[in-house]
Amino acid sequence: MVVVGVAVAAGLVATATFYTTHQERSVLAQNERTMRKLTESVIEGLQSVMLAGSADIAQGYADRLKRVPEIDDFRVLRITGVEAFRDNSTIEEVNERRGEETFLPRESEQVVRILDENDEALRKVLETRQIVTVYGVDESGEQTLTFLSPILNQDPCHKCHGSARPVRGVLKLTTSLAQVQRDILQARHDSLLVLALALMGTMLLTGYMMGRSVVKPIEQVTKAMSRASTGDLNYDVPISSGDELGRMAQSFNVMTSELRTTYDGLRREQDKLTTIIRSAGEGIVLTDGEGRVVLVNPAAERLLGKSADRIVADGLEGILDNPEQMRDWLASSDAQGPETVAFGDRVLQVFASTIHASEGHVVGSAALLRDVTEEKRLEEELRRLSTTDGLTGLFNRRHLDATLETEWHRALRTHEPLSVLMFDVDHFKKFNDTHGHDQGDRVLQTVARLFHDGLRRHDVACRYGGEEFLGILPGTPSGGALAVAERIRQAIEGAEVDGLKVTISIGVACVPEMAAGSPQELIELADGALYVAKRNGRNQVRLAEGKADEAAGQ
Repeated sequence: MVVVGVAVAAGLVATATFYTTHQERSVLAQNERTMRKLTESVIEGLQSVMLAGSADIAQGYADRLKRVPEIDDFRVLRITGVEAFRDNSTIEEVNERRGEETFLPRESEQVVRILDENDEALRKVLETRQIVTVYGVDESGEQTLTFLSPILNQDPCHKCHGSARPVRGVLKLTTSLAQVQRDILQARHDSLLVLALALMGTMLLTGYMMGRSVVKPIEQVTKAMSRASTGDLNYDVPISSGDELGRMAQSFNVMTSELRTTYDGLRREQDKLTTIIRSAGEGIVLTDGEGRVVLVNPAAERLLGKSADRIVADGLEGILDNPEQMRDWLASSDAQGPETVAFGDRVLQVFASTIHASEGHVVGSAALLRDVTEEKRLEEELRRLSTTDGLTGLFNRRHLDATLETEWHRALRTHEPLSVLMFDVDHFKKFNDTHGHDQGDRVLQTVARLFHDGLRRHDVACRYGGEEFLGILPGTPSGGALAVAERIRQAIEGAEVDGLKVTISIGVACVPEMAAGSPQELIELADGALYVAKRNGRNQVRLAEGKADEAAGQ
């Protein structure tokens, strides 16, 4: 509207300026034409007076013209710029030419120079023999218009003035332009008044039409767009015309209608998705592209032991209280399986990933939490059952073989000693037959407990089979192994099982002190030492014979 108003105002101002300028030129041109006619009339009257032989009254004629209101100054000049009819030079020249005293000389003479002899305007009049106009300013500061008109030397004038000079003199007539300027100012004032009224009327009309046909429809569309931005898609824009604004309103209504249909479909799908997410047993935490948490389901609150507000405040990286680890998971570009972590009293499987759009930019991140505490407990229990003897709680034969194989190869690689001790319960078969199998089982359980407690933390206690037990002692030479074996023997000897005394016999073997080419040979050495202990009276510890240097010597 501002641009339209400025354009209209500029057009009106240009029109008014052109009109005013044209009027000024017209007034000046009309005044100039009028004064030119007056000048020509004065010249004709003056020539009539002179031709009638009444040259003596020419001065009076000129003086009377000065009193005309429209004329500020009137002079009859000779071609030299001196005012005529003030001295006797022309009278003497004429009387001499005619040979008689036709005109009487003046009693008083006066030389009045009006224009310089070399004045540019005077020279131009004499050369062109045409009227010359000169605009100037008088002593009071008002503009004036001066006409310099040539008085031609016509044939009737030759009798007195001769024919040598084509111009007898110059008529100077000056008129004030004050009235003309007042007329011009009045025209300007009238033009400005008309311009102001036209501009005001145009602006009011333009504003009214713009408000009715443009602003109001745009306000309606803007209002509808504002309501749509807040989620209200049920507002239609009234269509009041078939122009561009009407088509825009129609397009907006079509757009909102399609958006309503799409929004309703999305809301139904969102309700389904929300139901699935909120009812899921797995914890779900989602973020947007800026990393802000935007979704936390109840399962995530339960598994993490945190409120949704706390999870949102901590962010996705802080849900497990280990931001660095979570950042590593999210930054990994490779598709990886879930990570298993212990959190609080739970064991959780965590699948964390950063989601990228097809264009490559990040649209969000997600973390899926699954409680596998019971699964891990069952898995550990299954592992324990698969490697543990059910009666004694010690490791079974399978675990014994695997562990001894591992420690054997470690000893070969590191050149560290490896010892095993093997024992059984003295007279256990007779004891079992006398007191029953239940009592025998209790004896084995007590022996196993004391055996386990007598070993060091890194040693391995196993049930070899029946009443036989085997201990694996990594990094232990024979001396250390004998000390451990003796400690265990004494602990069992000093114990009672339901008031019954129990003793054990122990055999000890060690590499590389003894020649053994495999884990099984090491067990056989210990078993041989056990046999020696039994043969020598039981309830004692024996070190296997057959040292490595002796075997090499044989």
